[in-house]
Amino acid sequence: MKLQYLFPNKCKKIGWFILLPTSILGLAVLIFDYNPEFLNFNIPAFFINELFGKNQFYGMVTNNILNEILGVLVIISSIMVAFSKEKVEDEYILKIRLESLVWAVYVNYGILLVSFLFIFDLSFLWVMIFNMFTVLIFFIVRFNWQISKLKNLATYEE
Repeated sequence: MKLQYLFPNKCKKIGWFILLPTSILGLAVLIFDYNPEFLNFNIPAFFINELFGKNQFYGMVTNNILNEILGVLVIISSIMVAFSKEKVEDEYILKIRLESLVWAVYVNYGILLVSFLFIFDLSFLWVMIFNMFTVLIFFIVRFNWQISKLKNLATYEE
C-alpha cells in the first residue's frame, strides 16, 4: 500500500534530532526569559496592536525572533516525527496511527475546554501557546506508546 501523505522513514530520525534539543532549549528560554540582543530585528507584521499606540493592519515591528525560530523548529520536527512511515507500515500500523490522532485531538480539545472554564487572563494565553503544540505531542506519545506495546507483544509471542 503506497501512502502519499507520509514522509519517508528517515525523516523520523531527523525530526527527533531536531525536536528533542529544540524542545529543551525552548522550555529553557521560556523559564529563564532569555532574549539575546543579536536576534532583535525589524520584521513585517500583520494586525499590530500597540499598547499605547495606534493599531495597524500591516507594518514593521522590532521583535526578538528566538521564540519564532524555536516554535517553527518544534512544529516542523514534530510533523516529521509524527507523520513519517514506520520501517514496516501495514494496515494495523495505519489503524494505530488513526486512533492515536483521534485520541490526541480529543485530549487536546478536552484540555482546551477545561481551560476555557477555569483558566483566565495571562495564564489562559500561556495555555493557548502550549496548546498549539500539544496535538502533535500527544499524538507522538500515544502512537509510539502503542507501537512499543505492539513490539513487546510480538517479542513476547516469539
